Amino acid sequence: MAQHGDSNTASGTAVKVSRAPESPGTGVVQSDIPQNPGFPPHNPRMTDLDPNKEKRAERQVAILFFLSIIGSIFALAAYIAYPIIPGDFGSIRTNNLLLGLGITLGLLGIGLGAVHWAKQLMREDESVELRHGTRGTPETREKAVEVFELGNAESGFGRRTLIRNSMIGALVLTPVPAIALFRDLAPMADPVKLLQHTMWKKGTRLTHDPTGIPIKASDVTLGSAFHVIPEGLLQRTDMLEQKAKAAVLLMRLLPQDLHVTKGRETWNYNGIIAYSKICTHVGCPVALYEQDTHHLLCPCHQSQFDITHEAKVIFGPARRPLPQLPITVDSEGYLVAQSDFHEPVGPDFWERET
Repeated sequence: MAQHGDSNTASGTAVKVSRAPESPGTGVVQSDIPQNPGFPPHNPRMTDLDPNKEKRAERQVAILFFLSIIGSIFALAAYIAYPIIPGDFGSIRTNNLLLGLGITLGLLGIGLGAVHWAKQLMREDESVELRHGTRGTPETREKAVEVFELGNAESGFGRRTLIRNSMIGALVLTPVPAIALFRDLAPMADPVKLLQHTMWKKGTRLTHDPTGIPIKASDVTLGSAFHVIPEGLLQRTDMLEQKAKAAVLLMRLLPQDLHVTKGRETWNYNGIIAYSKICTHVGCPVALYEQDTHHLLCPCHQSQFDITHEAKVIFGPARRPLPQLPITVDSEGYLVAQSDFHEPVGPDFWERET
């Protein structure tokens, strides 16, 4: 009688067949591995089939490069012909508009010309290069030369002189407006002298920012902090420039909490002290005062200054203390400056000597 399942029915005798256990890692069939599809068929462009269209595309690329040249020259000429006049906002708008148009045309011409060149004129042959370690052997150098020559042949850089020369001209002139702009970023005067002196001088009253109301010593209570500007600042035509150097923070501490070095004993008035508001790191306004610790905090990069120790740096990237403004009171009880700051205000710079 025939047996079902694991039996051999050829001789009519039931024979048990043993099977090896299947491994869970044999589920992937080799035929399922993705095959390399190869390169897609090459579709010739119109410039590959028609020499006239190829020549026209070459002229179009050159025209775009020439437009870039015109844009760069226009930006430089506009920057010189329409300068920014201090206090004239119309001149700022005109200068920015014409300069932006010229630089845009200069950069856009190069970008569009390069893209049009690559899509219409450069060879479209696709190649595969196996990755391998490169060493400075003669064979490697020969291969590098071969690749360079192949790139030259594919792009037509060597034989398309019109495109090559116009592109070189565009690349040479494109940075020219930037050079002129960067040159004008340099200070017109010695920065040491500009930052060495502010509006503060002997007898100048300390006034509230932004009202300009003079401050009496009796107005400054223990633990208070005032944002201060020199008297007369609001009437200056260069008010913003002067305020950027002369802004001051005024605080009152217990006199016994101050650690004063020799020569600065008279720089405060009964515990009332004044320090430059301009951070010595990069010039941010130091505007946060912590009464409990007597610390000033710069919100930009978290530099901290200890007011009890002449605003020395206790944390952060700032490298030197805030300059102190010597103060006293006049005959009417108003706080006044004894002199200007004794060192340049603001951030460090390489020209500093003090």
